[in-house]
Amino acid sequence: MNAWKGTGVAMVTPFKEDGSIDYEVLHSLTDYLIQGGVDYLVVNGTTAENPVLNENEKQAILSEVVKANNGRVPVVFGLGGNHTNQVLESLFQFDLSGVSALLSVTPYYNKPGQRGLYAHFGALAEVSPLPIMLYNVPGRTGIHLQTDTVLALANKYPQFIGIKEASGDFRHITRLIKERPREDFAVISGDDALTLPLIASGCDGVISVIANALPKPFSGMVADALANNLAEAQETHLELFELMHLIFEEQSPGGVKALMQHLGICRAYMRLPLVPIEESLKDRIIKAAKALNV
Repeated sequence: MNAWKGTGVAMVTPFKEDGSIDYEVLHSLTDYLIQGGVDYLVVNGTTAENPVLNENEKQAILSEVVKANNGRVPVVFGLGGNHTNQVLESLFQFDLSGVSALLSVTPYYNKPGQRGLYAHFGALAEVSPLPIMLYNVPGRTGIHLQTDTVLALANKYPQFIGIKEASGDFRHITRLIKERPREDFAVISGDDALTLPLIASGCDGVISVIANALPKPFSGMVADALANNLAEAQETHLELFELMHLIFEEQSPGGVKALMQHLGICRAYMRLPLVPIEESLKDRIIKAAKALNV
């Protein structure tokens, strides 16, 4: 049985106008997502703007989400980087109470080759107290965790329980689905708009951005797709398709935060170097949301 089937949500970090973290809204967002039907929460991922959070803030956000969650759904914590020893040290600096698994992105900027990637993740697997999801997002990191490397890691280390795939490479993802070493190794979409076709190909679900704003319809679509209710899933997919693209037209999470502000969930504040999206894009997002009656 794969424990990671369904919809995970890469939670945004709600900020106040002065740039501080709005923990009250973080609590209400946690409730909103769980009540909206998501299957698990991902804290400190890309959508959280984690490069501009310090270690104390990351710990505080994690602790507050775990507290608000109160054991209702699993919590995944993003823990990765391009300094292997620093990542290993941070494993033992964070209080990971209430965390079910880690999500670890490929090293970025220094652009290791496949042997370096294998060694980096192998070192993490050797010491991690928690299961690990790999995270392949070459559009952000500049490197692609290739199929053979993923399979080699998954075959050697049972600590790897799956991969979040945001490469958009259907051949690569299909090979992972087909050749995964065990049934409970999850292959998870990292792209909202590709989630339905990837589930139809055998993916186990998604770690979503748009589910921050629209957890109920989006997680419903994923559940329908996994249950082979493809007509219903396709209908929702097509209804949400424009919004799924609009929220990424400028830097993420600016688009989804604008949508969340329109829906009264949180304000659209971000930390530099990210800035709010252009008013013209915001208007198009709101128009698309109104057309959905949300």
